[in-house]
Amino acid sequence: MDLKHARLWLAPLAAAALMAGCGNDAASAKRPAGPAPALVSAIVVQPRDLEVVENVVGYLENVIDPSLGAEVAGRVIRVLASTGKRVRQGELLAEIDPQDFEIQSRGDAAEIARLQSLLAQAERLVERQQKLVAQGFISQNAADDAMAQRNALRESIAVAGARAEQTRRSLGKTRVVAPIDGEVEVQIVTAGDYVKVGDPLFKLVSTRRLHAHLPLPEAFGPKIRAGLKVRLSAPAAPEKLLEAKIDEIRPTVGAQNRALDAIVKFDNDGSFRGGGSVNARIVLAVREKALTVPEQSVVLRPAGKVVYVLAEQDGKLVAQQRMVETGVRQDGYYEIVKGLAPGDRVAVDGAGFLTNNAVVALPKPRPDGGKGGKKGEGKKA
Repeated sequence: MDLKHARLWLAPLAAAALMAGCGNDAASAKRPAGPAPALVSAIVVQPRDLEVVENVVGYLENVIDPSLGAEVAGRVIRVLASTGKRVRQGELLAEIDPQDFEIQSRGDAAEIARLQSLLAQAERLVERQQKLVAQGFISQNAADDAMAQRNALRESIAVAGARAEQTRRSLGKTRVVAPIDGEVEVQIVTAGDYVKVGDPLFKLVSTRRLHAHLPLPEAFGPKIRAGLKVRLSAPAAPEKLLEAKIDEIRPTVGAQNRALDAIVKFDNDGSFRGGGSVNARIVLAVREKALTVPEQSVVLRPAGKVVYVLAEQDGKLVAQQRMVETGVRQDGYYEIVKGLAPGDRVAVDGAGFLTNNAVVALPKPRPDGGKGGKKGEGKKA
């Protein structure tokens, strides 16, 4: 290749290199100096009422769980309820042979009729005797004897009536009925069994009224008292809360677990079952107008706990380090006792990577109107 052709071939390469060099210089001139802003999310701190709570796992106790026993002796001829069956108050559960009591009831009725007939005759005799005394045909003593016999018959009728009432009551007790609305927990008797007075027949349980026993450490003694609000939930449905209050606290510490026993009495809405466990959230106190921030906003530095407050400085958004004092920590939030004021905007996600006066950026709004990037921007705490 001669010199002329070499010059023609190198000229375009030199022009391209010159243009590339000019482009790099222009890009370098547009690039800002220093590190890129750190992307963080933020919240605006606002006062709110903060509940100081204690979470406890307790157990449930059925308050109404009667055991049904035989009130009369006899042979069981029918059993209409079995374990697990729901029953209504007054529903027939079993029947004991009533024949002996029916016979006794008819005998009582006949005896009362006989005595009433004798009493009617005695009444007529007393009436005649009184007339004869008035006419002077007989003495007063004879009339008194007739009246005594009449009065004795009256008392005999009263005794017979009481005996008949007792027989009717025994006849009624041959029908074993449910004393409450509930479920049959245990069926003990079967058809054909001969039972004596007091023999167990059924054990019922009512889920309508329950007691929640909440064990607490002894150290909670000064904090726990009757009347504190409690939110109860069943393990199977933790999102469904039932509000109640502590009704009483047992005066002694449990011998087995060395715990205080706070008792909550409540009407069951069907979510709870006796003997099971219960999640309780006891509200110990309410702090009004408390300032709270998410726990990831609080960063531990050598100087102590800090948060980063976002502020405009020389046209940039910077994170200013601020020392804080924290209080209660619960549900993913810290209570800020000292160091923040209402309206301060603090960094949340990404706060742990910041330094004092670091330049930051917030997520840009999405085209659909929402916020891009991480959650938390614009929320209040």
